[in-house]
Amino acid sequence: MGEQIFSDKELRQMKTGMNLSFGIGIGMLVMKMSAYFLTGSSAILSDAAESVVHVLAVGFAAWSLRISISPPDREHPYGHAKISYFSAGVEGAMIAIAAVYIMYKAGLAIYEGPDLERLGAGTFITFLTVVINGALGWYLLRIGRNTGAIILEANGRHVLTDVWTSSGAIVGLVLAMTTGWLYWDPIIAIVLALNILGTSYRLIRKGIHGLMDQVDPKVMARLTKVLERECEARRIGYHELRCRNLGNSWWVDLHLLFARGTTIERAHEVASQVEEVVKASLPGRVSVITHMEPREGHDLTHRDPQTEFNPEVEL
Repeated sequence: MGEQIFSDKELRQMKTGMNLSFGIGIGMLVMKMSAYFLTGSSAILSDAAESVVHVLAVGFAAWSLRISISPPDREHPYGHAKISYFSAGVEGAMIAIAAVYIMYKAGLAIYEGPDLERLGAGTFITFLTVVINGALGWYLLRIGRNTGAIILEANGRHVLTDVWTSSGAIVGLVLAMTTGWLYWDPIIAIVLALNILGTSYRLIRKGIHGLMDQVDPKVMARLTKVLERECEARRIGYHELRCRNLGNSWWVDLHLLFARGTTIERAHEVASQVEEVVKASLPGRVSVITHMEPREGHDLTHRDPQTEFNPEVEL
């Protein structure tokens, strides 16, 4: 029950990534607020508001990460990684709040008329935040994908969303400086807010699908292809294939159908071989559980109308 899920190196990478995200997030917020006070730009204020949400989200994600890497225990025999999906959903919701606030401030600027100044200094500061956040977002995504930590991956996507927001703010400022039409600033801010809402939707959807154990069609297609090949080669059948993503690992279970007279030793040997092939077919950590059954008379054994689950049998 107490087996450590991640290696010490992976744990260090994940903790370092989260600490960097939090520390740099605070630094970015200070820089963006400075740029806003210099310029009065609604796009930069919107960018700063997104950074406020980012800092709050990272704090929640850090707490979730600490829980998700805990090894399985008696109360949680499958581990604690499912909180990763909850964290992704919360982060998506926070991004949505930022997007709504951005649209509100931009609409207000359009109604009252934009009032901008010192655009060159504000643009330079915002450009620095793009460079720093771009490097951070790429780093977090790489660690998240390498370790299978969806919390870090979601946080990396949030940081890259911040990059797009800042880039859009720069575009708005440059257009305002070059054309003299200051309304470019709030208009670009609204466009960015709509893009942020799209990212929010994807994160929330991913969190809900993960918590509900929604089937991944690509993964199931890959498993089906592997099992059909391996079972045909061994002259056995299978059915009741199920797969779930725990947030940092895959859990696969299925029933294997053997010919009458197969010894338990031989069935176990073949089942172990199939399990190893299935593990190799998916990325990251994979747990496979097989239930061995006789092919002949199988349907008669499982004909309880109250409990029967009757998926298509694949032989």
